[in-house]
Amino acid sequence: MKTSDFYYDLPPELIAQTPMERRDGSRLMTLNRETGEIGHRHFYELPELLRPGDCLILNDSRVLPARLLGQRLPGGGACEVLLLTDHGENVWECLVRPGRKLRPSARMTFGSGELTAEVVGEAEDGNRLVRFAYQGIFLEVLERLGKMPLPPYIKEELQNRERYQTVYAKALGSAAAPTAGLHFTPELLETLAAKGVGIGYVTLHVGLGTFRPVKEETVENHAMHSEFCTIPPETANLINRTKAAGGRCICVGTTSCRTLESWADENGHMEPKSGWTNIYIYPGYPFKVMDGLITNFHLPESTLVMLVSAFAGREQVLAAYQKAVEARYRFFSFGDAMFIG
Repeated sequence: MKTSDFYYDLPPELIAQTPMERRDGSRLMTLNRETGEIGHRHFYELPELLRPGDCLILNDSRVLPARLLGQRLPGGGACEVLLLTDHGENVWECLVRPGRKLRPSARMTFGSGELTAEVVGEAEDGNRLVRFAYQGIFLEVLERLGKMPLPPYIKEELQNRERYQTVYAKALGSAAAPTAGLHFTPELLETLAAKGVGIGYVTLHVGLGTFRPVKEETVENHAMHSEFCTIPPETANLINRTKAAGGRCICVGTTSCRTLESWADENGHMEPKSGWTNIYIYPGYPFKVMDGLITNFHLPESTLVMLVSAFAGREQVLAAYQKAVEARYRFFSFGDAMFIG
């Protein structure tokens, strides 16, 4: 299977640069994966597509304001650090700029000296290991000084950084938002619960690898990045009850899908579990637990469009994307959504 099989042509002006004024006001394309039938709705109509006895699984990871802008010491040249992985003892694996100036022993300062840092090593892939020094609680310092690490295709400054968080985000640790969940409001979740739809949460901390392009010509040769995820007991029990009663398990976003499919057994049974996953889902993958997917529109030739194609069929997905382009849907993180069932 070729990576180029998952290419589609996207006019740049369809890449959403800012969030909708109303979270659930985005458009919602529906795709029936059995028939290929396509429909057009708005996200606030989602309750009409779900049935009592279904369950909805959402990723409650919260994005770290992980982008720090500061100065190099001595000299004061500008620098940028993006936190990726906490290694403990105040050491984080980071992307840094300018890389040639930030080798081991280089020092930096942020926020008038409130936070200082030293490069203490290099990871195998060239990322830097950076030790931070500060007073108080690191995450509180980060909330004051850090910026949201928006995806590279978003050029606009985000006016309200809570709009790059889901309304139910609580487990701090992602470098990017699980964007399918950005469309939900508390009221919409209440409406779904009142209809008899079970609501369950998992946690998968999204890494920047989600934006890494597939450079291999052959899909199967791509090495998938690892991310940490958790399924709590109450969510595992909800899924098992739902499936046993004949309800559907609907994942909100590819991150929720990857979490469930990582830990479900061959019969689709879930147990509570935490751990690292590098599950790579592309056409031919046999889904064990997911029956429906709510997701945004993804980058051409990305692992995310491959996952969606595995669920709904490559030809149907690319046909749906072509319809979305023709109908001027908004694409990517702040864009419109699809419901595939």
